[in-house]
Amino acid sequence: MKIYNSLTKRKEEFIPLEGNNVKMYACGITVSGEAHIGHGYQALIYDIMRKYLKKSGYAVTYARNYTDVDDKIIAKSAETGIPADEYAKKMIENINAIMEKFDVDDPDVWLKATENIENIMDFISALIEKGHAYPTKNGDVYFDVESFKGYGKLSNRNVEDALDGVRVDNDDEKKNAYDFALWKSAKPGEIFWESPWGQGRPGWHIECSAMNRAAFGEQIDIHGGGRDLIFPHHENEIAQTEALTGKQFVKYWTHNGLIKVNGQKMSKSLGNSLLLADLLEKYSDEAIKFALLQTNYRNDINITDDLFPEAEKHLREFYALLATVDTVMEQFRGKELTIEGEDAARAEACAKKVDDEFNACMDDDFNTALALSNLFGYFKEMKKLLTACKTGELIVALAYAVQIRKTYSLLGLFKKSAKEYLAWYDEKNVSAIPAEVDAIAKERFAARQNRDWAKSDELRDKLAALGYSVKDSKTGYELIKN
Repeated sequence: MKIYNSLTKRKEEFIPLEGNNVKMYACGITVSGEAHIGHGYQALIYDIMRKYLKKSGYAVTYARNYTDVDDKIIAKSAETGIPADEYAKKMIENINAIMEKFDVDDPDVWLKATENIENIMDFISALIEKGHAYPTKNGDVYFDVESFKGYGKLSNRNVEDALDGVRVDNDDEKKNAYDFALWKSAKPGEIFWESPWGQGRPGWHIECSAMNRAAFGEQIDIHGGGRDLIFPHHENEIAQTEALTGKQFVKYWTHNGLIKVNGQKMSKSLGNSLLLADLLEKYSDEAIKFALLQTNYRNDINITDDLFPEAEKHLREFYALLATVDTVMEQFRGKELTIEGEDAARAEACAKKVDDEFNACMDDDFNTALALSNLFGYFKEMKKLLTACKTGELIVALAYAVQIRKTYSLLGLFKKSAKEYLAWYDEKNVSAIPAEVDAIAKERFAARQNRDWAKSDELRDKLAALGYSVKDSKTGYELIKN
């Protein structure tokens, strides 16, 4: 198995620090608002990594955190009038509920900043003792960046470049402008904890380092997060942790790409954030996963208007074939069916091919994009086998279907009953089309069958004026809302 290491900028063979045991940590959500598609994607990616490592025989302990105290949460508290701790607790409940609906499993270990305040203060005190951090008269504590010689090795920035594009706290008591806060003194009305330096709260970067140390000790195998965290968050994690321990903090740094919406970076300021809850009202969790996983996890994903509808359409086609297999197998229920000889060998070979090819894709830096592209070939072959209507061919088609369900469930796919999924899909799509639009589409289809192209074009324009386009096929058509 090879994993792309953001630290070395290359794929490396995966060899855990301690035998077969894997310690894995991913930065979770800062709970200043509801979960958006970026949060769901990152949770999905690291859940998949954890599951594939376990499938490969590793003993994995996967930890993930919630940042439940920071500047954004305090700002939301002031805006809503809800105490910061209560606001964070409510957001975590909401996010947990939507992640359950998205069908992403919990990590093995949940970590929260507010439950690790003592660990954080101990960590900061140790850094001060070692000369890597310093308190100010105002009650703040900063990390002395110049005291750590390896600063910038993850992001390839030198100290002089550290300020470029990064918000810097203005404090006359800082030794250098690029020193970052480990502990922030509390302003009037803010949430705080008593500390050796006065009333305050932890800085963002120290939280992950302290929680990692509490959960795993001084070193871990895999640390993950979005690519936007490389600098300054993960760079600062490395600095403060390695300054304390003198050891390499993380062996493999992994980073997923960012979400864009119609080519623009997703952000609240642009008003283009896609809440996960809203998407799950329109599409199945599997369609959202299918759409996202068609891109290699290290690359950015551009969400266009047709990304999720196209994914749902592909899933419907796949589930229709699985339903056909289910129907065929019903014919054999209660009858004696002996699978032997060439049929058994072919069925076993096809099942093995599906799983082996999936493993080969995932061994190459968790290449879900290639794994999903293979599905189209498998289902094409299944369709061909089912069309043959011979017992031997049907047995091989069944082997494909069973193994696809088993193997691709790791990606969160094909976990539903085919019959139930198709009923849900058809009901949702039929009910979404107004009767007037449906009638025009049927009239247009009849015109095409009669080769009345002028009438067909006229009706297509009517559909467009009502906000619908139509995609023709050999057997019919599909209406798409623009």
